[in-house]
Amino acid sequence: MYPDKGWDGFAELPVWLDPQLTGVVIACWCLGIALKRTPFVPDWTIIYAVTALAVVLVGTAEGWSARSAIRGILCGAFAVYGHQLVKQTARRD
Repeated sequence: MYPDKGWDGFAELPVWLDPQLTGVVIACWCLGIALKRTPFVPDWTIIYAVTALAVVLVGTAEGWSARSAIRGILCGAFAVYGHQLVKQTARRD
């Protein structure tokens, strides 16, 4: 996109998707499953709870910054995406 500025594609992507954050993704996935099985929690609130947990965990681990907030959001999103991928693959209407 910006070859004259030194941008080389997806070379920066591993910085955002750090394998050390796997524990955060697992914690978010577990929270999502627990909330889904709780009858008085509306489904539409689960994604917000998962995202909030991820942002708090990453912010606590790495220090509070815009970068840690984005990484937390990505961890929450990855947990929700992973759950949906497993669920939709198993269902196969």
